[in-house]
Amino acid sequence: MYSNLSKDELIALCKERKIKGYSGKKKDELIKLISPVEPASVEPASEVISTTTLEENCIYFGECIEMMKNIPSNSIDMVCTDPPYFLDGLGNDWNKEKIDTKGSSSLIGNLPKGMKFDRNQSKKFNEFYSKVSAEVFRILKPGGSFISFSSPRLYHSMTMAVEDAGFEIRDMLGWIYCQSQVKAFSQDHIIDKDKKMTPEEKEKLKELCNNWKTPQLKPAIEPMCLAVKPIEGRYIDNFQKYGTGLMNTSEKTGDNIFPSNIITTENINEAMDKVFLVAKPNKNEKGDYNTHLSVKPLNLISHLIKLFTKENAIVLDPFMGSGTTAVACVETNRKYIGFDINQEYINIAERRVREYKK
Repeated sequence: MYSNLSKDELIALCKERKIKGYSGKKKDELIKLISPVEPASVEPASEVISTTTLEENCIYFGECIEMMKNIPSNSIDMVCTDPPYFLDGLGNDWNKEKIDTKGSSSLIGNLPKGMKFDRNQSKKFNEFYSKVSAEVFRILKPGGSFISFSSPRLYHSMTMAVEDAGFEIRDMLGWIYCQSQVKAFSQDHIIDKDKKMTPEEKEKLKELCNNWKTPQLKPAIEPMCLAVKPIEGRYIDNFQKYGTGLMNTSEKTGDNIFPSNIITTENINEAMDKVFLVAKPNKNEKGDYNTHLSVKPLNLISHLIKLFTKENAIVLDPFMGSGTTAVACVETNRKYIGFDINQEYINIAERRVREYKK
């Protein structure tokens, strides 16, 4: 798992994880020191462990609901995350190897992600995210922000789970973009497979259905729920005590414009860019080794973190993925804690953090 890292990178990882006894070790010895147990045999934490084992600026392998039980109440400044959306097998128990065997990273089975509909998706997502939100509510400081990305068609389910946990829903933020795949499809292939119609009837029906496709508009927005844990007393009292509850309006977008609930990370046109644009992503920021299915732009996450936290604040990402939240915290002088159930992504995230620090 760590064989692709250099000896210097392995030593840096030992220092980052505060692993002792690495001095004078060979590369294979360092690998054993870092990973004494193969990832396939590692199980997510199933019991509460000492809070002292969860150090800042670390990413942990484990299921987030159980892992959050190790975090003291009222201790986290912000939670910013992009959870699994329960679309086409991408649930809380998703398995990357199984997804990869079904097609490319943009496909689940024979259909692009998000095209398969299941009425139970929303219910399952709500049930799962209710448990996540309850723990997030407990560990956030009063006035702490909880920003969660979502799929447009599951936003309502996620937001209800967050609100029912005790949060105040303050806004819906929208990350808009132009580059996306059209998911609506024609009925020609269905008609062609029909065994009851004659060829003439099929052609007639195709002509009737010309330009008529399934009701799925081209994706151009990813909604985020902005929720806040209720403050204690007045805003100024809460801010003095916890450093949370207020928004940093010096964090502008576009041409020095007051931050709004619409954000874009790509040039659209002069009028839009002037108001909504944050800095465009660097082509190299993701890393050519990054296999994550959905990597968010670094500047987008940095913008959100700077809006709702002060420097040295602690930001938790319970679904860390390939580590954009961690890199954003390093960039903005914040501290991070992250969880993920995929060891490959944790390795990628740690590598991205190391490379950013160089």
